[in-house]
Amino acid sequence: MSTQIIYMPTLENVRKAAEMLNEVVQKTPFHKSNRFSNLFQAHIYLKREDLQTVRSYKIRGAYHKMASLSNLQSDKGIVCASAGNHAQGVALSCKLLKIHGVIYMPTTTPFQKVEQVKMFGEAYVEVKLQGDTFDDSYSLALSESRVEKKAFIHPFDDKKVMEGQATVGLEILNQTNVSLDYIFIPIGGGGLAAGLSSVFKKLSPKTKIIGVEPEGAPAMKTSIEEGRVVTLSHIEKFVDGAAVKRVGDLTFEICKEHLDLVITVPEGKVCQTILDLYNKDAIIVEPAGALSISALDYFAEEIKGKHVACVVSGSNNDITRTAEIKERALLFSNLKHYFIVTFPQRAGALRQFLEEVLGPNDDITHFEYTKKTNRENGSAVVGLELKTPQDLPPLIEKMKRFQFYGDYLNNKPELFQFLV
Repeated sequence: MSTQIIYMPTLENVRKAAEMLNEVVQKTPFHKSNRFSNLFQAHIYLKREDLQTVRSYKIRGAYHKMASLSNLQSDKGIVCASAGNHAQGVALSCKLLKIHGVIYMPTTTPFQKVEQVKMFGEAYVEVKLQGDTFDDSYSLALSESRVEKKAFIHPFDDKKVMEGQATVGLEILNQTNVSLDYIFIPIGGGGLAAGLSSVFKKLSPKTKIIGVEPEGAPAMKTSIEEGRVVTLSHIEKFVDGAAVKRVGDLTFEICKEHLDLVITVPEGKVCQTILDLYNKDAIIVEPAGALSISALDYFAEEIKGKHVACVVSGSNNDITRTAEIKERALLFSNLKHYFIVTFPQRAGALRQFLEEVLGPNDDITHFEYTKKTNRENGSAVVGLELKTPQDLPPLIEKMKRFQFYGDYLNNKPELFQFLV
């Protein structure tokens, strides 16, 4: 049974927001992807919010909220917390509206995002890197807001913010003349999903709305399954733009009613999507920006012949993360494996391992070994990249047959965390 929603963006308010934002945001492209359309035998369209003014949709909600502040609130200044994209939207809004802002960001925020915030805000913003997660930074920012009596610009759980994000949905429907069967939306705190779904339920009610979260931070999925807002005790922080422990109270109520389904996508799958978009489409996205496209594989049969939209939410990726992205993608594809290999402490043992155990296409990518005296065998941590997943069973069989096998580390998270 449906419950009464506390608040839902109205079409009138969303249209007013779109008019206010007309001179501030880009009307980002909504185009058909030939590669994905051919791959899934469907009509796949990408809403390119990665090409937005601050390289994400977050400017929409941030500016709309800040433009609604009273003169007294503007004079006092604002406070916000963000893992990166909301901070950039707030920073640019501070400069455009001439409002001073203090922006809290987690210490894990990629350097590139921190620099972008400072660039967009210039003298109007002060960045404070405090807290291990967004939720930690959020608590610190909220505390300063209360003590200093400054307006808090919430990244998602705010009416004005949701109305701003909802303009993405309004824009999509104005840009297409086909009836969309599906739309895939990334979810962090739920501001975009709540806003966009409100528009679609009124203007395109037959469209199935699928929310997509990272597997390591399923805050919305868990909350909907339990029928209440759940605070996760631990999250995987890799998809930083969508990794929150707790979704919003307002966004939860709307998403619970409007989303047809919320699914999670493994972080490794997201990494493979990032690499494919870069290598095959020359599109640069951040992890959160790849979520919606990453979900398509799980609906391959269902979407055949259908018109499908994916919101590409942002492109604020840090190039220094490339090695980790590749590593995670290889692990997800079952092509990268770590072992403890036991080497007899005799001359020629390594040569035997290379010539009789490894296949012609197996590549050693990590090798850590220290020879210890008075021991018959010495252990090494060895990372191997294989050509195909099918190469793994025969490799393990040969390692055991020649007595090199010590242990397999990929399925031992307590040890594996030191390698990846």
